[in-house]
Amino acid sequence: QVQLVESGGGLVQAGGSLRLSCAASGSIFRVNNMGWYRQAPGSQRELVATITSGGMTNYADPVKGRFTISRDNAKNTVYLQMNSLKPEDAAMYYCNADVVSDSGWYGMDYWGKGTLVTVSL
Repeated sequence: QVQLVESGGGLVQAGGSLRLSCAASGSIFRVNNMGWYRQAPGSQRELVATITSGGMTNYADPVKGRFTISRDNAKNTVYLQMNSLKPEDAAMYYCNADVVSDSGWYGMDYWGKGTLVTVSL
């Protein structure tokens, strides 16, 4: 079985920084694309950033220039460095990964339970 566990969420004032981590664990053969999504109250879940196994990144327009996604393949971990946080960044942040398990034939999508980011004025 494969699990994703996020950490690093919390309360920060506008303009501050926060670093999220997400570690994949279990019977993992390979971790393909990984990413971060977020969902604010009353809003739909939206993509924040993605990163391929080779390190190619993609960002949603609202976070470009402020957020940085990275990964450590040896640790099966993805990070999201969030700088210059704005109130509109407040949301539940979810980790996502396409993972091929040791006994699997193909990759499957896995989600973490989420870590809450609160941004105060």
